Amino acid sequence: MNPVLPMKARRMHAPTRRPRRSAGMTLVELMVGITIGMLIVAAMAILFANNSRTRAETERSSQKIENGRYALDVISADLQHAGFFGEFDPRSIALPAATPDPCVTASDMATLRSAMPVYAQGFDSVGASTLACINDVKPGTDVFVVRRAANCVDGSAGCTNLATGAPAFQASSCNDVSELGSGVVANFYKLENDVAALTLHKRDCAAVADIRRYLVRIYYVANNDVGGDGIPTLKRSELRGAGSGPSAFTTVSLVQGVENLQVDWGMDTNNDGAPDTYTASPEGFGGCNATTSPTCVERWTSVVSAKVHVLSRNLERSPGHVDGKSYALGTQTVAAANDNYKRSVFQELVRLQNPSVRRLLP
Repeated sequence: MNPVLPMKARRMHAPTRRPRRSAGMTLVELMVGITIGMLIVAAMAILFANNSRTRAETERSSQKIENGRYALDVISADLQHAGFFGEFDPRSIALPAATPDPCVTASDMATLRSAMPVYAQGFDSVGASTLACINDVKPGTDVFVVRRAANCVDGSAGCTNLATGAPAFQASSCNDVSELGSGVVANFYKLENDVAALTLHKRDCAAVADIRRYLVRIYYVANNDVGGDGIPTLKRSELRGAGSGPSAFTTVSLVQGVENLQVDWGMDTNNDGAPDTYTASPEGFGGCNATTSPTCVERWTSVVSAKVHVLSRNLERSPGHVDGKSYALGTQTVAAANDNYKRSVFQELVRLQNPSVRRLLP
């Protein structure tokens, strides 16, 4: 029979609990962990860099496409209204004996009036100094001119006000003997640089006829946007106020990145209002020259449409890319630039509404 131990003895013989030792990482484990962490960070850095390059390239491409489309929109809108002179039909004006100079200013109103029937006019693959009123023109690109009256009436909301000495147009609707009833073409319209001389009337022969700005706009591609920044840009030079020479024209940059502009003109040779053939130079169509009759200027009055071709490029270089392609812009081919810019061609067929519709009328 086992003796019963006192309570104190039992406590003394109970097993003691040892404190647990904290477990640490060995040097090898630490190095492996650091290596794995570095690999993860490097992979994330590469992924971030690739995403940044892709995003930047996408933005460059989007800007290029947007610029090309916007350039076509601006050009098309103006060409569609070429030859608009309100109620007046410019075909009743005698054609000038020679091709009009687009750089004529409001100081020579007689020449401006004689140029009205030539509502559209182009210069194919120009040199750097083709026209005196524009500069920095990129050689080998087209320049074209639009002549028309403004869509809005002077003084109406949102309409640009007439500048002092700027040419203004007015068409008569009054059948009075002093206006339409006179049978004299010079009494059917007025193109003046003095608003006080615009005295024609509306159909009631009492109210003064609408006055509109007369627009002469020259579109071209410049080598630079500002100074010598090297950014090819679509520009527009517009006849504005008084003065003579280039100072009478206001030039604005329309779209950056437009590197080339080519226009093929659609000519209506059978007077049905539709284009029958396209050419880059209507004046030379059919072997026309300055000694033939009718004059070659008349070729421009048969233009009823235009195929507009625009070559747009990125504003920034694309690293690792070399553009070795040539581009077809209508009848012209642009040689490969072999540089780091990406390019795209944009084109649109534009109908010149006013001239084409007039040719359908008896």
